[in-house]
Order: sequence, then C-alpha cells, then structure tokens
Amino acid sequence: MTSQIARRRFFQTAGMGALAGAGLALSGKGTQNPPAATSPQFPRLLIGLCAYSYKKPLDAGKMTMEDFLLKCVELGVHGADMTAYWFRASSDPAYLLSLRHLAFKNGLPFTGVGSGPDMLEGDKVKRQEIVTELKKWVDITETLGASHMRVFAGRLPKGATTAQGLEWTIESMKTLVDYSAKKGITLGVETHGGITQRADTTLELLHRVDSPYLGITLDITHFLGESEEMYKQIEACVPYATMTHIRDKFDNQTPIDLDRVWQMFAKQGYKGYMALEFEARADPMAGVPPMLEKMKALSKKYSSV
Repeated sequence: MTSQIARRRFFQTAGMGALAGAGLALSGKGTQNPPAATSPQFPRLLIGLCAYSYKKPLDAGKMTMEDFLLKCVELGVHGADMTAYWFRASSDPAYLLSLRHLAFKNGLPFTGVGSGPDMLEGDKVKRQEIVTELKKWVDITETLGASHMRVFAGRLPKGATTAQGLEWTIESMKTLVDYSAKKGITLGVETHGGITQRADTTLELLHRVDSPYLGITLDITHFLGESEEMYKQIEACVPYATMTHIRDKFDNQTPIDLDRVWQMFAKQGYKGYMALEFEARADPMAGVPPMLEKMKALSKKYSSV
C-alpha cells in the first residue's frame, strides 16, 4: 500500500515544479508567442461531448445514440464519446457500423468508447472472465472506427490492500493492452473511483504496465483530498492523459477553476479532447449548451485550434 509519507513526497514534487522547462508562457490574456506547429508543446484542446451528459433522456428512451450524434453536430463539438450503456445492440456489427456511418456523414469523429466492467477483481478466474469481456469491447471500439477505449479499475474488495488491488489490475491490464495495441487502440484508465482516485496510485499503475497504448482518461472531478491537492493531482496526470472529462464542480461540490485547468493542459502541450460529461440535476438540454460555450471560449484562449 502506498504510504502516507510517499504521498506527501509525491505532492511536494508535483505541481508547477514538475512543469519546469515546459516553455509555454501563459497569462490571463492567453498564450503568448505560441510555438511552431511541429513543437511537442503545441496544444490542441478540442471540445468533446460524452453521451453520459444525456443520461436522463437516454435512460427514459427519449433519446437514442443516433439522436446524440446529431446533437453533437448541432452543438458544434469536435468529437463524441460513445458511452456504451445505451447501445441498443452493442455486439451487432450492423448497428455499430450504422453509427459509424452516421458519424462519418456528419463529419464527427469518435473521441472513444466507454467499456463496461471494472477490472479490479481478487479472484483469478473472474479476472480472466473480465478481460475476455473487455476484449469484446475492444472489438466493438474497432468496429466503430474509434482509436480509444476507456476502462475502469474499480474499488477494492473488502479486506484487500491497495498493493493487492494494483497487482490484480496490472495483471489484467497488461493482457488487455497487449490485445488492444494489435488493433491500434489506446486504453485510458479513468480516474473515476477506487484505486484511481489518487494520482500516485494511477501513475504507478501506468508505469508498471509500461505500454505506449495505455494512458489516463483524466476525469478532473473525482480525486481525493483538499482543493489544492486535487489540482496538483490533475496536473500530475496531464502528461499521461489520453482524453479528459470535464465538469465544473469537484465531487464535494466545490467549483472548479476551469481556466486554471485549461492552462495546465496548454502548458504541457496536450493534444486531445476536453469532453464535457454533464452530471448536474438540471435538464441537459438546457444545461449542456452554456457549459460547452464556456469550454469553447477557454480552448480559443489557450489552444492552437
């Protein structure tokens, strides 16, 4: 289990000190002297939208995934995150290909696909079953023509330690990423709950799996700790982010300084999607558009596109 001392050391070294040499000066008025397009520090902060944002109408059957794709086009986002809960026939190639075709005809890329089961499992036989199920989701991602699939580690079983949970998850992740890499699909472990609610544990998972086809689906809202500690954890994970989920409040309902978050990503030359995952109680039909406009303004301020 990661010790409290190790965590304190992690946060002493994380943050702005970890960004030394980034070489991209930012101010409240935006990027100054942006680098050439060939520079690794050339930020591309694209706007995405998660199907989960429309959970209420999707759950109620008032919206389909086809409707969601057309809503993305209407709202002018750069990509759609295909949350798998609402695929009406997830393993039917004809259905998946129809979604792929609809997205193509509307000039809408997929930011990725969200898979189902958590990976963290103490029983070896059950772990193998979960990996087999997740391989099917890799196949679904391939059929849709997406290059990214987000996966979940999960919560520790009762009585298990963080060290044990990491070992079990690493074992499964190595098998899964070997499979996805052969299809050119990158996995992003989501900072969602359980062992991935701390940046140090999430980064240990990544480093020990050690694959260029594994990164972090960086949900900025779920880290544990006080407010400043959460910002430092976001910042430490940015170099490994494969995509990002955006909300405007942490889990404890503290407002998030999104301008500060966008600066973190821009400073480290992030190239990818900042995808809104709307979870407020408000009607998403009313709540999603103004949130997207805020995000678009931030990307215009700090991004090269």
